[in-house]
Amino acid sequence: MEPQPDSRRRRAQTTHGLVASSRDNKKGSPCQQDADSQGVEIQIPSLPEDIWCYIHSLMPMRSAARAACVSRAFLCSWRCHPNLTFSPRTLRLNKKRYFCSKVDQILKRHSGIGVKKLNIQMCEGYNGYLDSWLQVAVKSGIEELSLLMPMIAKYSFPCSLFSNGSGDSIRYLKFTGCSFRPTSELGCLRSLTKLHLYHVSFTGDELGCLLSNSFALEVLGIRYCDGIGRLKIPCTLQRLRYLEVLGCWKLEMIESKAPNIFSFDYEGYRTQLSLGEALQMKELSLSFSGAVRYVCVELPSSMPNLKAATISSRREIINRPLLHSKYLHLKSLTILLFAATFPPAYDYFSLVSFFDGCPSLETLVLDVSQYEMEHVSIFADPSELRKMQGQQHHKMKTVKIQGFSSAKSLVELTCHIVEGMTSLECLTLETHQSSTKSIAHSCSKGSSTRALGHQDVH
Repeated sequence: MEPQPDSRRRRAQTTHGLVASSRDNKKGSPCQQDADSQGVEIQIPSLPEDIWCYIHSLMPMRSAARAACVSRAFLCSWRCHPNLTFSPRTLRLNKKRYFCSKVDQILKRHSGIGVKKLNIQMCEGYNGYLDSWLQVAVKSGIEELSLLMPMIAKYSFPCSLFSNGSGDSIRYLKFTGCSFRPTSELGCLRSLTKLHLYHVSFTGDELGCLLSNSFALEVLGIRYCDGIGRLKIPCTLQRLRYLEVLGCWKLEMIESKAPNIFSFDYEGYRTQLSLGEALQMKELSLSFSGAVRYVCVELPSSMPNLKAATISSRREIINRPLLHSKYLHLKSLTILLFAATFPPAYDYFSLVSFFDGCPSLETLVLDVSQYEMEHVSIFADPSELRKMQGQQHHKMKTVKIQGFSSAKSLVELTCHIVEGMTSLECLTLETHQSSTKSIAHSCSKGSSTRALGHQDVH
């Protein structure tokens, strides 16, 4: 039997919480009413208008725009939508003229009030729109600003936007592919906690103007910014915890006086590093020629509390780097030696002295992948393997060697690991020829030697 109309209406009330009403009985504020595509108005649950605006702000921008097209209530909140992301993907417009026209149309109808996050990703440069867009959106109250420009645009960000208190609320800045020239007139970005500059043109002095007045900064990331020659981190950045500097090939010096940096990541040419007494440093990643020697000789005394380190090097001149002091708290160590560019005389066995300076080490990853055999093979020199008297490791649990080969010094190092690390649970030897054909063994003191003995060395 077909349900009666009253039954269907009650079921709709229970399921959706929506009660159909006629135009004659229309009551309440615009936020309490909506119209469907067929002109039948319905009354949505009675909630304060600010709650509906908050719900609308949580929608993805494309969904929020669609909701504004069918609802007068959401149209009102759309004109002060707090999260604006403009990219070819979000707007589904790949041609520059259509993209710029659509963004311009949206921002001209936006009130400019209430914007918290603004993300603009340009696909093919710009044609004069960008300054006007920023004038609309970058006002007091904005918290996040992300600008991605193709480098051919050569766009210079107008720092004057942050004057007169407009930058006081900024918490996150990310610029890619433009010029950023802060001066002493910029003022204080008192709320800035994260700053990312990728492929951005600026000088060390210009960045210093910004950093000297950004007392709340916690994260600083700089990538592929060739204009900077010197990077100075002032001691006023007491909250700075993460520092990343990658691919700045003209950088000659990094001087940090920030006392509480927790993690430091550097990749580039060998440069002058002055990190002070980094007592809070727990995580370190370095990538440059001579990095192993640098970590052994110059850093231990200044980073006594280091717990995790990743070291990448393309050339090590000193074969036997001796630690001047120990890393007493280091638990995880990864060393990547790009052996294809190493002198054939490089001695892997010399790393024993490094490991002996890390008595708390639990995990070791050593990558010595090389496309061609450049070291003396154990088959070419079957003489007795060298041994080095060192301390036994009672905490080491996992060792992985990638690019394992018949290089005699590497076999000697592996034997030292097996014999000297009494707590070893897992040893993985992975050859370069087939990374999937690795050997992993659960090792006890006796079985680890047998595992190595049965491994075919290529």
